[in-house]
Amino acid sequence: MNFKISKSWKNILQDEFEKEYFIQLIDFIKQEYKTQKIYPPDYEIFNAFNLCSFNNLKVIIIGQDPYHGEGQAHGLCFSVKDGVKTPPSLRNIYKELHDDLGKEIPKTGNISHWAKQGVLMLNATLTVRAKQAASHQKKGWETFTDFVIKKISDEKENLVFLLWGSFAQKKGCLIDKSKHFILESPHPSPFSAHKGFLGNRHFSKTNDFLVLKGLDKINW
Repeated sequence: MNFKISKSWKNILQDEFEKEYFIQLIDFIKQEYKTQKIYPPDYEIFNAFNLCSFNNLKVIIIGQDPYHGEGQAHGLCFSVKDGVKTPPSLRNIYKELHDDLGKEIPKTGNISHWAKQGVLMLNATLTVRAKQAASHQKKGWETFTDFVIKKISDEKENLVFLLWGSFAQKKGCLIDKSKHFILESPHPSPFSAHKGFLGNRHFSKTNDFLVLKGLDKINW
């Protein structure tokens, strides 16, 4: 196994890594990688953390599960690797970006450049079996990522949390609303995007807030 997490996050999360539930989770995950086809590749499990340092954190987007199709997942919610067809939810994210900020719709579904600017794209569950959606839910990942969200809320201030869909919005209870800016809307999925995701202007609202706080805006 090739688990790696950047030093800035390791210092923050070290105590959590030593808890019994997390040790059991990693034992389970190691066995899964030995016996099943698992996404993302082991070295990309913590990609969201490795591409977005704790010190540079500005925005948090909360997803649910990694993509479970061949070559899609690479550790960032909603993002896929270069050369992979852009998934429907991300197409709607691009549509809203175009309508909100006039951004040209990219040919790639890889949005890792957001992470490098301080956007933590965090799935609640960090691994999944191939072609088996939700197969690694309730194994311990949610306990870990809930801790991450609450730790971020407690340790930082003036962050923007983008909570798209009912699953993400349930995480709102972990966030100190007096310290952070929370934006909620329906999920960008084709099943719900037209119920309020499209037209939410979350990208411009995020940048307006960052500028108000004296921070650089995100180049979405």
